[in-house]
Amino acid sequence: MIRIDLPAHPEEHIVFAVSPLFECVLSLHVLLGWKHHALHHAWARRTRAALDPDLRAGIEAFAFVYRTHVPDLFLPTSADDVETFEDELDRLRRLPADVLLPALARPLFDHGGNVNLARDDPDLRASVVAGGGGALVDDPVRFAGDLAELLEWYWRDVFAAEWTRLEPTLASAVVDAAHRLAEEGTRAMLGRLPPHCRLEEDGRALLVDVPHDHAVEISARNPLVLSPSAFVWPHLLVNCDPPWPTAIVFAAPALARDAEPRIPPEELLRVLRALADDTRLRVLELVAARPRTTQELAPLVGLSNAGMSKSLQRLAEAGLVQPRREGYYVVYSLAPARLDALAAALARFLDPA
Repeated sequence: MIRIDLPAHPEEHIVFAVSPLFECVLSLHVLLGWKHHALHHAWARRTRAALDPDLRAGIEAFAFVYRTHVPDLFLPTSADDVETFEDELDRLRRLPADVLLPALARPLFDHGGNVNLARDDPDLRASVVAGGGGALVDDPVRFAGDLAELLEWYWRDVFAAEWTRLEPTLASAVVDAAHRLAEEGTRAMLGRLPPHCRLEEDGRALLVDVPHDHAVEISARNPLVLSPSAFVWPHLLVNCDPPWPTAIVFAAPALARDAEPRIPPEELLRVLRALADDTRLRVLELVAARPRTTQELAPLVGLSNAGMSKSLQRLAEAGLVQPRREGYYVVYSLAPARLDALAAALARFLDPA
């Protein structure tokens, strides 16, 4: 689990950013493994069919960089100025060898955040060479320059047009998230992240359930960068290892909603019935404020534990709350994506045209 400790006023140290370079590299990850990215099947099939054969060969030549894991050096930064693709590519070309090697080698040699790697390390060389990255170990700067040329070619021939289409959606996601943070606070904004990201009850830490144990502290010198993405779906990418930003890359809400199963009319009726009760609405209001247990909720709404369990079960069956076990207790939290889907389903029902 990654624990991201937040300061007393976390909204002052949360920034939003999008990165054309990171999205470009993520799209290569999708292009090579398109069968695992259902939301992008049509785009991937269309793009693969139209690829120049020489460009396709170049993409395959550098495939170890982005086939399974996109290196953290491509992450958007917390800089105030919005960087263009060309700006980001220039930044990549200026990185020194001792920074490039651990970052680009990590898909083949997971060093666990230890960036002090020597090129003559036998384990590093064996792993990277076996994965097709011998040129990276021999000369990281030259390898990065050749990679930058490939990315520039791919951007010019393929991805620039796609970025023109995607940028307004991602920019809108940034504006919406920043507005939510300013108007409703950290809990409301971070509560829109996927379920395996959750705030502690006191709001002082964001916990991310991933198979990596690390704790990092957010501050003015180390802000939390939140980046909406199109091509990260269905995953969530988290970085907590320096020298790269502490960052969470998540599916832009508008795109994530496209991937959600539609609520059919019969299920819509079941959800509305779950809401058609003043006690359950009060429970939903309390859970929206923060995650709570059955034992905490029961006295707040005047029910026995058994009665509260039935009400929570009804809300969970409707997909409106999400249970998770914490030791002896089951903690219930709001499912905001389900509420968004409910509003869309009701609008479609009332106006099918």
